[in-house]
Amino acid sequence: MDIPFSLTGRTALIAGASSGLGAHFARLFAQAGAQVVLGARRTDRTAQLATEIENQGGKALAVPLDVTDEASIISAYDAAESTFDTVDSIVANAGLSAAGRTTDLPLADVERLVATNFTGVYSVAREGAKRLIASGSREKENGRITIIGSITSRLNANGDSAYAATKAGVTHLGRNMAREWVRQGVNVNTIHPGYIATEIQGDWYQTEGGKGQIAGFHRRRLQEKESLDAMMLYFASDASRSVTGSDIVVDDGQSL
Repeated sequence: MDIPFSLTGRTALIAGASSGLGAHFARLFAQAGAQVVLGARRTDRTAQLATEIENQGGKALAVPLDVTDEASIISAYDAAESTFDTVDSIVANAGLSAAGRTTDLPLADVERLVATNFTGVYSVAREGAKRLIASGSREKENGRITIIGSITSRLNANGDSAYAATKAGVTHLGRNMAREWVRQGVNVNTIHPGYIATEIQGDWYQTEGGKGQIAGFHRRRLQEKESLDAMMLYFASDASRSVTGSDIVVDDGQSL
């Protein structure tokens, strides 16, 4: 695998690393040279992934992480610093979905979406930035925070209004955090992937409705998770020193 941007010397924390995009980013960052901290509630999965990465010559640490619990977030960063160093590449990726029309979706589901997809992103990014600033990021200019958004934040559709709103919220959150920390050496950027087959969708894409959705994309296909690799590595690396406050769509043209 060609690695376009090196993460050697960096410590990365990936929230939501137990499956899907988070697990993929963990493998990617380790291959790029980063020490990776795998945060998720499903610690059995992150422990297996950490072993896999270490067996391939990388450095990995699995930590319990519930992004809706501030104490859990603090403990995860503490463990990362105890084992490695200050986390300087943060991926705020943890998220969940709850499909349903606005008139049908239970408010409890909406509250779970907000707690994980918005407040969880806020809390993971904030804790990381606080520690970076305390460690001298103003002088080092080494802080990198990447938020995982979604093209749904820019689309109008039936059945995912609450989810899309949380993704739109973190987009604006990322811009505002970037503005707050622009003089503190902490860059914040957001990537908006398109529709990718991960556990969060279950077997939807094997159903007739899911196949119809794919047929409606301009290129008649789902996006591959590997299509995010170069941009993820760029935002996490020294190469993006002058890029902050951006939000970029990487969706294989699905939202055109």
